[in-house]
Amino acid sequence: MPIPLLLLPGLLCDGRLWRDCLPALGGLVDPRIADLSQDDSVAGMASRALELVAGEASFAVAGLSMGGYVAQEVWRQARGRIERLALLDTSARPDTPEQTKQRKALIELSHMGQFKGVTPRLMPSLVHASRLETPLAQEVMDMAARIGQAGFIRQQQAIMTRPDSRPDLPGINVPTLIACGAQDVLTPPGLHEEMAGLIPAARLVRFEGAGHLPPMEVPDATAAALKDWLTLPRSA
Repeated sequence: MPIPLLLLPGLLCDGRLWRDCLPALGGLVDPRIADLSQDDSVAGMASRALELVAGEASFAVAGLSMGGYVAQEVWRQARGRIERLALLDTSARPDTPEQTKQRKALIELSHMGQFKGVTPRLMPSLVHASRLETPLAQEVMDMAARIGQAGFIRQQQAIMTRPDSRPDLPGINVPTLIACGAQDVLTPPGLHEEMAGLIPAARLVRFEGAGHLPPMEVPDATAAALKDWLTLPRSA
């Protein structure tokens, strides 16, 4: 029986983020990809995402970046039904004052009609340097364009008001994958080491040659890590 897998994309990302990983998982999962562009709070995003698994007694959750913040909220809202959890290229920490200031500035620019999604100038913070001049970079920009200005503003509002999830991590008692691109500059490996150190059932994986978006950058390695996680005994 395939495992219902709730997939949570990152900021300015949609289902394309996970596309190249899913074929390798074959009949192991029944994927449900959430739309995280409709709500302006992490709690609202999690509640809407949970509607995709409303009829399931248990399910797995994987989130990347902003999707990782939402995954941690999904745990708070539905921990009794979650059989395994994956947090990729994310953090358990709340926004710093400087990060919130930057987000508010971006929101203000967007309100002034200057939303440009992911531009080439921002791409070095998202993907490994070797992929900056490739079609993959254009796909990242295309995802951002699909989310659009209004979705971007809602997502930034949600991100900057998210809670500190670190106190919740020691209570996560299901097989948990903590994974990140080894060259991720937005949520560096140290943040993942922190999470892995706080979650009793965590396994830490680093993807060499990847930045902030391993499911797109190194889909085979990401799929392999997800497959290992999905086949761990539930008591792991």
